[in-house]
Amino acid sequence: MSHKMDVPQGEDGVVRLFAVDLDGAALEAFGRRNGNWPVADALGIEALATDQVELFAAADLTGVGLAGYLEDGFGIPPAELKGMRPRLDALKDGVLIVRSRAFGGATVTLRPRAPLRHIATFHEERPAVQFEPLPSAGAQGVISNTTASTPPSAKRRWWPLVLIVIGVVIIGLALAI
Repeated sequence: MSHKMDVPQGEDGVVRLFAVDLDGAALEAFGRRNGNWPVADALGIEALATDQVELFAAADLTGVGLAGYLEDGFGIPPAELKGMRPRLDALKDGVLIVRSRAFGGATVTLRPRAPLRHIATFHEERPAVQFEPLPSAGAQGVISNTTASTPPSAKRRWWPLVLIVIGVVIIGLALAI
């Protein structure tokens, strides 16, 4: 399957799931990087942030299942997974999970090819940010106005010069001996 998928610049919070039609040693070799990376090659791109990509056998998720892993590990909302749970949990061979951040915020066109098959694209659930007062009493109050810092007094400006003079005298004595 070779259809293109456009990733817009600055995309965030999108998770792409691919089935990898390999198992065992072939799956392990597919994830190995020696100069080039077969995962990036199969996606049709050159650069990919390795810390934003996961490649593993879906059978390793015993007890959790792929749908549970996507929900708990990636924050995919249950409603988005609802109709796909049986299909996702039936996958046993390799799976590849690619987050938006894998592309470094750049505009990218993916052209996935064998052994990859695009299964779905999901969106991470992000709760709204709330700014509530801190519960500690130490966080209460107002910071008083501060005045601009005053330059060091003239009394304290002369000591670097004294250190330089002492250093020169010591060096001069050392050379004279």
